[in-house]
Amino acid sequence: MDWIVGKGETVVTEEERHRRFIERIQRGEKIEATDWMPDEYRKLVLKLIHMHGVSEIMGALPEKEWVPRAPTLKRKLAIMAKVQDEMGHGQLLLRVAEDLAAPLGKTREDLVTDVIQGRVKFHNVFHMEAPTWADAGVIGWLVDGAAIINQAALLHTSYGPYARVLKRICAEESFHMQHGENIILALAGGTEEQRRMLQESLDRWWESLLFFFGPVEVTPSAQRMIDYGIRSKTNEELRQQFFHKYIPRIRSLGLTIPDPHLRYEEKEGCWIWTQPDWERFGDIVKENKGPKSMERIGLRRFAHEEQRWVREAMVCSRSEEPSPAV
Repeated sequence: MDWIVGKGETVVTEEERHRRFIERIQRGEKIEATDWMPDEYRKLVLKLIHMHGVSEIMGALPEKEWVPRAPTLKRKLAIMAKVQDEMGHGQLLLRVAEDLAAPLGKTREDLVTDVIQGRVKFHNVFHMEAPTWADAGVIGWLVDGAAIINQAALLHTSYGPYARVLKRICAEESFHMQHGENIILALAGGTEEQRRMLQESLDRWWESLLFFFGPVEVTPSAQRMIDYGIRSKTNEELRQQFFHKYIPRIRSLGLTIPDPHLRYEEKEGCWIWTQPDWERFGDIVKENKGPKSMERIGLRRFAHEEQRWVREAMVCSRSEEPSPAV
C-alpha cells in the first residue's frame, strides 16, 4: 500500500514509513501523539499505559480501606494523601492513553469502564487482601518500591507523552515508598506482636511481589515492546534489580524472606529464587480470581455510577457557558 506524504511530494510506501519510524526510535527520538505510528506500536503502548492507569486507580483501594483505621491522625493524613496521589496518577495516565485510543474509536469513558467490564487487566498485587496495618507498610515500601523500579526503566520509553508524565509519577512514588518504609521501621522496632504482624505481612505479600514483574520468559508481545523502544528491560532484569535493592534491606530488619532456596550466586551475579505458581498468577490477572478481585471491581463500578451525575453536570455547565465577547 502506498502513502502520499503531501501534494507534489514523493509517494512513500508503508514499509518505508515503518523503516523511518524505527530509525527515529533507534536515534533516541521521542514519538508524539500527533506523529504517524504503526498500528502495532499504537496498540502495544496503549495496552501498557491503559493497564498502568487503571492499576493506579485500583491500587488506591487496598490502602483506602486503612484510611478510617490508621492508628494515629498523622498516619491517617499521610495515607489519605497517598490515596489521592494514586488516583491522580490514574487520571494523568488515562489522559495520555486517551490520545492513543481516539484513532481506534475508544473514548476516555471506554478506558475507565473497561476495568469494570473486565476488558483490561490490573496489577496482581491490587487483587490481594490487606488485613493488617503492616500491609499498608508493605504496600508502600515494597510494592511501590517495585513500581518505582519498573517505572524508572520506562522513563526512557520511546513514547514521549508517557515518558514525561512518568517523571512526575516517579517523583511522587518515591515519597510513597518512604511513607511505607517509615511504617515498616516503626513496626520492626516495636513490640513482639508488631514484629510478628510485620513478618506475617511479608509472608503474605512475597509471592505477589514476585508476580508483580511478570513471568520470566519473554513473550512475543514483550519482545515487540523492546524492539519498539517502549520497554528497555525484561521482567527478570527488573525483578533482579528489585532483589538487589530490597533483599539486604529486608534482612537487615531481622525479617525472614519466605523462600528457603533464595540465595545470591556470585559467579552469575544474580539471585536464585523459587518461582511461584504462574498458573495462579494467570487466574488472578486474567480471570479476576484474586481474593479481593470482584469486591474491588464492584467498588470501582459503584464509584463510577454514583459519580456519573457529577460528570454529566460538568459537561452541561461547559456547554452552557456563554461565548467570549468579540
